[in-house]
Amino acid sequence: MARIENIDESTARVESALYSAGRPLRIEDLIRASGTESRTKTLEILNSIMKKTKSAFKALEVTILPDGSYVMQLKPEYSSTVKRYASKPVLPNATLKTLSYIVYQQPISSKQLVETRGSGVYAHLKELRQLDFISHQNVGRLKIYTTTTKFQKYFGIQGDVEDLKSRLFSKVRKTASMGQKNPTPEIIQN
Repeated sequence: MARIENIDESTARVESALYSAGRPLRIEDLIRASGTESRTKTLEILNSIMKKTKSAFKALEVTILPDGSYVMQLKPEYSSTVKRYASKPVLPNATLKTLSYIVYQQPISSKQLVETRGSGVYAHLKELRQLDFISHQNVGRLKIYTTTTKFQKYFGIQGDVEDLKSRLFSKVRKTASMGQKNPTPEIIQN
């Protein structure tokens, strides 16, 4: 790739990458996107974009995640306000329920998933693997599923799996105490 010398062009390229990715990007990805081939220049561009975003937008932010990746996102306090305007969800409800079950029960075998969620779970697992939200290990003839780092990044989940499980459990208990049937744990966003 040819090195880009124009700072406005490099800034536009980084903004474009952050906007269109819809997920956190590593600094290495942003260096490539900027075309500067310079970590220092790309970090300067990112700081500039973060400042401009903070002053120009009330609901959007460019932020650094704990793992050092960067993301352009809606500020968390506005997510409930815009849910009804959001486009089609990434996952259909049935697949999301399967993912929630994996999160809650992990590590979980394919046999357990089929017994609980039915044979349609195979299509869900395929879709979740394609999105890199889950991974599996072969143990004999069984596949044992767990969630991935990409899953945690995508849903803004920080902390370990046990913390996530306890948060899901408290949400399930709360839902059950409200009298709802079949309280399937749903993915909790921070």
